[in-house]
Amino acid sequence: MTPHVTLLRPEWLLLLPLLAALGWWLHRRRGQLGGWERAANPALLQALAALGRVSHSRGGTGLTAALIAAAFGILALSGPAQERRDAVSFRNLDGAVFVIDASPSVTGSDRWPQLQTMGRFGVSALGTRPGGLVVYAGDAYVASDLTRDLRQLGQTVSVIDAGTVPDKGSRPERGLALATQMLEDGQVLAGDVVLFTDGASLGPGTLAEAQAIAARGARLSVVSLNAPSAETETLSRIGNGRTFTLDQTDAFARFLSEDARTRLEAQDFPLLFQRDFGRYLLLLALLPLLLLFRRRAT
Repeated sequence: MTPHVTLLRPEWLLLLPLLAALGWWLHRRRGQLGGWERAANPALLQALAALGRVSHSRGGTGLTAALIAAAFGILALSGPAQERRDAVSFRNLDGAVFVIDASPSVTGSDRWPQLQTMGRFGVSALGTRPGGLVVYAGDAYVASDLTRDLRQLGQTVSVIDAGTVPDKGSRPERGLALATQMLEDGQVLAGDVVLFTDGASLGPGTLAEAQAIAARGARLSVVSLNAPSAETETLSRIGNGRTFTLDQTDAFARFLSEDARTRLEAQDFPLLFQRDFGRYLLLLALLPLLLLFRRRAT
């Protein structure tokens, strides 16, 4: 199919009639000696013309060049563009959601600052991958949707404290369910979910959420506040991920960066791409303007 041309800003074309009217008016003024025929004595003008002091030459070359250049400028502003409907587009299928336990048993621990440091290291290791944040205690909440503003995401991790989640208790399955929903809403078909926990309340519901995460092509890993337990190891194994301790900062960062399964998939619908050719019309507008700089014969 042959690409056709469309106008991105056609409203600028409304200036063309005004430009034509201005050109006609200026042309008539130049042809009438700027109105001196009406203001001066006709006999005086004839005498001045006989002495060669008055030229009836219209000298409209400069005016015409300026009007043509202005017309090209208006056409450029209208945004002539070529449509391409056969261009292949891609979307990133990878992302990471950090699920952090903000219950008092975690945020009140002496190792809580280390857990936050692990979270910030994980965020910085995402590179071009989008990241999201879920906090939970007795209930779960989205602290940050999937975003590529990783600097802001890292700052959000730093400000989590005991007052972030008002609900008492520890319900990690709700945090994991919310993370899974974020991956689905973001149309992320592969990615990582990382659970930051002290190992409390990792029951059957949490294992079921781990299975759901693995079934959709993502991985569930665990960053353990305390020494890894059988529950945390089982959870990461079911989720096809890994378990990390607080002294494995570098390994955790490498896992999220080098081992990330970033994949691209061609979208099943074509996107409309438009290439604006207005800038090239501006270059054409320079050609008639060159006539304004030509040297007059003496």
